[in-house]
Amino acid sequence: MKTTLKKLIASCSILLLLTTGYAVAKEAAAAEAPDVLVKRISYEVLELAKADKRIQAGDDRRIRTLVEAWIMPYVDFDRTTALSLGVHWRKATPEQKEQLTHEYRELLIHTYSGAIAQVKDQRLQFRPFHAAPEATDVVVYSQVIQTGGREPIQLNYRLQKQETGWKIYDINVLGAWLIQTYKGTFNTEINQSGIDGLIKTLREKNKTLARRKGNSVAGR
Repeated sequence: MKTTLKKLIASCSILLLLTTGYAVAKEAAAAEAPDVLVKRISYEVLELAKADKRIQAGDDRRIRTLVEAWIMPYVDFDRTTALSLGVHWRKATPEQKEQLTHEYRELLIHTYSGAIAQVKDQRLQFRPFHAAPEATDVVVYSQVIQTGGREPIQLNYRLQKQETGWKIYDINVLGAWLIQTYKGTFNTEINQSGIDGLIKTLREKNKTLARRKGNSVAGR
């Protein structure tokens, strides 16, 4: 009985950290340098993922809670979506922009969740940060160090300075920037099926990803 109670308390404590712990950090983020912000978020997410047994077991709900609480508040979805659509963003209606941003946000959550689900014993390494004091657009370079002699995974972040602090709006994994990658795909889809066609494609992709995760959880 005591063991069960201890496990319950530990589980609730971790959940409390995931859902509310970021609030204090978010307030401090406005004054943080971009590299300090990225390092803090990265280390906190990595440690929380390693410490949470349900995340280690692949609990998608817990993983999504972590992503929503500790990563999403520091991402500028509007800018990411607008840059990914390029000239097509200006042609979209306000309703289409809202739908595109929502679906793109869901896609990013699935992307981050998939990465966190793979967290085991990796560690992070950051390159020295260099930027002019007046810079408002910077890149923070890092890599994920893996075990077993596997090559490190290059992971870089592009941030823009805003009134509320620095926000991440693009990510580079293994040499490919997210915005540039999706820009070509989105452009092709819009040329073929229009903006509404792209929205439909993103919606279906998110549904497929959600079903796969649901099936994975059910199969365990």
